[in-house]
Amino acid sequence: MFHKQIATVSAAALLAFSAVPGLAETHAMTEHPETGEALAAEQTYSYRLLDQFPTLDPQLNEETAGNHVIRQLFEGLMIQDAEGNLRPGVAEGFEASEGNTVYTFKLREDATWSNGDPVTAQDFVYGWQRAADPETASPYAWYVELTSMKNAAQIVAGEMDPSELGVEAVDERTLKVTLTQPLPYFPAMTTYATLLPAHKATIEEFGSDWTRPENMVNNGAYNLKELALNEYFTLEKNPEYWDAENVIIEEVTGLVINDENQALTRYESGEFDMLEPLPAGAYPRLEEERPDEAHSVPRLCSYYYAFNLRDDAKPELQDPKVREALNLAVDREVIVDQILQGGQTPAYNFAHAATAGFEMPNIAMASMSQAERDARAKELMEEAGVDELELKLIYNTSENHKQIATVVTQMWKQKLGVETTLENMEWSTYLDVRKAGNFDLARSAWCGDYNEASTFLDLLTTTHGSNDGQFSNEEYDALMAASKTSDTPNEQYSQAEQIIAEQSAIIPVYHYSNTFLLNPAVKGFPMQNVENNWYVKDFYRTAEE
Repeated sequence: MFHKQIATVSAAALLAFSAVPGLAETHAMTEHPETGEALAAEQTYSYRLLDQFPTLDPQLNEETAGNHVIRQLFEGLMIQDAEGNLRPGVAEGFEASEGNTVYTFKLREDATWSNGDPVTAQDFVYGWQRAADPETASPYAWYVELTSMKNAAQIVAGEMDPSELGVEAVDERTLKVTLTQPLPYFPAMTTYATLLPAHKATIEEFGSDWTRPENMVNNGAYNLKELALNEYFTLEKNPEYWDAENVIIEEVTGLVINDENQALTRYESGEFDMLEPLPAGAYPRLEEERPDEAHSVPRLCSYYYAFNLRDDAKPELQDPKVREALNLAVDREVIVDQILQGGQTPAYNFAHAATAGFEMPNIAMASMSQAERDARAKELMEEAGVDELELKLIYNTSENHKQIATVVTQMWKQKLGVETTLENMEWSTYLDVRKAGNFDLARSAWCGDYNEASTFLDLLTTTHGSNDGQFSNEEYDALMAASKTSDTPNEQYSQAEQIIAEQSAIIPVYHYSNTFLLNPAVKGFPMQNVENNWYVKDFYRTAEE
């Protein structure tokens, strides 16, 4: 069970994460001191990004591409190992008390910022208050509220001063967090970008320019060396990082390549080390041709279409019967078996099957044949009195998203006579348009910020900051609120999933697997971390044979 994975880090556990003897001499050695593998003379790692990340400000981040980079630049209280379990980051460990409502973290004495300043408990207090402060306008302010920190909801709503947030620096190395209700998975939430520390002096001096390479002060294993928007970025090893002597990879490069097929061609020519995701349908061939490079592993993400349910949105979509008809008409088997072909699974519920401790709900439409679903979809449209419907579906630029959207809208047209206009846009614009509600349906995906079902199901609560479709249901909200203090939260989660299905709050399409190509010379990638939280500081490059 998930809760058992995040018990207080003991002294024995800390020893397991201590420096490996002799690793400091890695770069002068020809062999890895633990595995005996021959090391490459140049320790580099490079990978492809589908889109340019909008920001490298941890408190302003809201998407995956930026989070991958931020994870290399900054370090939180806790980080994750190759299986997704917690391990010490800036904090050496933590203690839970008062029924999991008070958490005390002890910070390591050797943690420093890239400019040499010590990382203190106050840096976390400042970062967390900054994330909750309405003046920061963080798109992830809701995440602070989700932690149940004392006064978080009132601060996010602008009703209290950020200084009242339930986090305090007892001293430079002790951080105390007070919650309003028990939350056994709170320590896991500290691994996400929103709860990373922030260097106050730098932010105050440079304002929004503080994340530029020449200005940034960070505390992770790498520093930002270069950044060319929509082209590339490079990171270099941070000599001030507390565990720098054990970091083997010296330089990291990310290349922004929007076209999946072009990205594959460039990977095959040896331009970079990792390609994720693969072009739709390419995995079976690549697995056969490149068995040492092609991988498909569970990924804690769910792909879905969000309905715009705002009061002034398309009136037909306010009718649950119309939404259900559109939901039923989507043939998920075609999408995963004929288009994607990478180990993805059809989704009839929201939370991913690989979520720790989650019991998959029994959704009625999942046991129906597609023919039965199609017949019921037509009946529902007739019952709703809708014989003509025109919709606009938006998605961010990607050949994979385009293929799926094209097939889905053809299903709607052939089965229900629904006409759909497709609009694609680059990532940052897409996020803004979706947030503003300028759509009928929006291609969406949610990747777990932590490994517990609430990371998915909280998304559809009325006040959630990323509930861009603005689904709202009082019973659903009450269930998710009750789950926070329940000894058996899966009961609430199952009921919540039933409401999502009965109301067709969204159209779940598939549960992700992570299909990617990885240069076999690069070792240390966490294949079993379903959150796909990788840390380049754990990687190393072996010599060519």
